[in-house]
This record gives sequence, C-alpha cells and structure tokens, in this order.
Amino acid sequence: MQIWVDADACPVVIKEILYRACERVQIPLALVANQPLGTPKSSLIKSIQVSGGFDVADDYIVEHVTAGDLVITADIPLAAQVIEKSGHVINPRGAEYTAENIRQRLAMRNLMEEIRSTGQNTGGPAPLGHSDRQRFANALDRFLARHGHQ
Repeated sequence: MQIWVDADACPVVIKEILYRACERVQIPLALVANQPLGTPKSSLIKSIQVSGGFDVADDYIVEHVTAGDLVITADIPLAAQVIEKSGHVINPRGAEYTAENIRQRLAMRNLMEEIRSTGQNTGGPAPLGHSDRQRFANALDRFLARHGHQ
C-alpha cells in the first residue's frame, strides 16, 4: 500500500499530518505536484514533479495508483477514477469518498459547476479550520487501522 497526495492544492498542515503518519506506520508517501515541493528527508517520502497543465498531476496519480492505495485529494473526478481502480480516497477535510457516495458527489460537483457557468457566485470552500484538521487526522487513523497499520 502507498499513500498518494494530489499535492498542488493540499494544505501544508494536512501534508504535515501525512508525513508523521507515514513515518509512524512505515508506509510510502508520494506527493504529486506541478511545482517543486519541500518534503522532509525520509526514504518513505518522495515528491514527484510533473509538467504544468490541466490535470497532469491527476493523470499521473491515476496511472500509478494500484488497488488498495490511498489517495488524498479534494478533486472529485480524480477520486472517482481512483475508486474505479479499487483505490481509497480521503479529502483534506476528512471525508472519505467511496463507491457508495462518489456518484452523488460527482453529481453535486457538476451541478455547482453548471451554476457557476451561468455567472452565479457560489463562493468557495471555507478556510481549513482546526476541526477540519482533526477530522482528517481521525479519518486517516481509522483508515490505517482498518488496513492493518496502527
């Protein structure tokens, strides 16, 4: 099992939680971004820089993820592709995307995109707060425990 991070939009505090968790349970962590990333020195943590462009990092993750891997992303289309490959997905706010809920999430995303295309301002997500960080850390711990990593 490996953890993949859609790192361009992943908050620093979430990356820090992931660094500590991967060291604690000895699971490889790969951060994929189209810009250089500073990561801690560790044989378990690697930063992969892809070329700039729309969905290049997402495409890299989809190409390399294998069944059972965990992906950290808020990108719902990417999450759907990972789930199709029998991977697991948690977003940076601690929500787990599953085969049971991804279609509903995609439909809501598409609806909101359609509303925004009419010029309506739907606002963006609220800033990541302490409760979001805690929810993410708890979701990650539950996931790792379910998959035999304490």
